[in-house]
Amino acid sequence: MTFVSRALLAASLVAVPVLACAESHNPADYPLRLHIFGRNQTTFYQNRQAEESKGEGRANLFENGEPRGIDFQFECDKRLQVSSGFETFPAKWKKPNQELVVLLPEFGKPGSYDTCRFKVEMKDFAYFMRDGRLGSEPTAAFKQWMVKHEYDPEHGKNTPVAAAPAAGVGSAPAGAAQP
Repeated sequence: MTFVSRALLAASLVAVPVLACAESHNPADYPLRLHIFGRNQTTFYQNRQAEESKGEGRANLFENGEPRGIDFQFECDKRLQVSSGFETFPAKWKKPNQELVVLLPEFGKPGSYDTCRFKVEMKDFAYFMRDGRLGSEPTAAFKQWMVKHEYDPEHGKNTPVAAAPAAGVGSAPAGAAQP
């Protein structure tokens, strides 16, 4: 075996594991949606450049049309942002019910994404935000709200619509519960 062929073989042995570990940055590869309510994080810097963020938080995961609350710990290369309004982030399972890979948009770079890993603890309820406070409710109640307001972030229905008032009843409430 020549020196060149050995060098090419060595380079391919190094490159293949690196490529295998790299996560896709294509939103189509992330079927789940994640609404992040809040997080606590510590950002680590080197030479005044953010290198890594670690922390914990709470979110709702939307999978197969069902909302589930999760508590999570994360490690990201960039600072983790929370959802704005009803915004959700694409996600997929790395290890079902244990670890998610979340696709986060890069600030100032439309169409460009970073990935972040979340270790999760699944809950049997869903979170909601009302009057600036985080609460929880049974997933069935949250699902009813989703149906009533045509909210389904997995299928592109990212903004809830106001529910039609029942016959003979006043208008729908101005502030619907936020996911």
